[in-house]
Amino acid sequence: MNHKYLPLFAFIFSIVIVSCSPQASEENKKVDATPVEESHETLVKRGEYLVGIMGCNDCHSPKTMGEKGPEIIPELMLSGYPALRPLVDFDSKLIKEGFGMFYPDLTATAGPWGISFAANITPDETGIGNWTEEQFKIALKEGKAKGLKGGRTLLPPMPWTNYTQIKDEDIHAIFVYLKSIPPVSNLVPAPIAPQQS
Repeated sequence: MNHKYLPLFAFIFSIVIVSCSPQASEENKKVDATPVEESHETLVKRGEYLVGIMGCNDCHSPKTMGEKGPEIIPELMLSGYPALRPLVDFDSKLIKEGFGMFYPDLTATAGPWGISFAANITPDETGIGNWTEEQFKIALKEGKAKGLKGGRTLLPPMPWTNYTQIKDEDIHAIFVYLKSIPPVSNLVPAPIAPQQS
């Protein structure tokens, strides 16, 4: 072996030894275990998926009757009960007996609690456009109207009690998705108390 290459050979050998040591492989494991931050596009897709499987469109999206039943009106998706729509006259006798009734497209419901209207959850200011993610989290996990700690409890049929254990990363993905959809200006009516319905 040529002696002028000996220092280079020693240097390469020391790198191989260090990289094969248990300490180096433990450090590599730590780096590999670090979660990769999701891209905006990935978050939007995950949020869209969650909104779909959680059934948010069932009540929050106005619909028309199609060949296979109710179909979402694309330009009104997730905009809640249409504010300009006249109210259906719910049969109050059945409601007083404890029954619940839905408006034909499921955006309004009547029951012993009165009449409730599905909220606009698009990023318009009449929806969740001015909400913080923390407000959104409080609404979903604690069932508080407008995500305000001192607000009234969300009314049926909003299944907020199903979401009390939802993970923060899922809430984040849903919120990012909802902020990415087209805003729809639609100021949903306030709930109507039982004695007024």
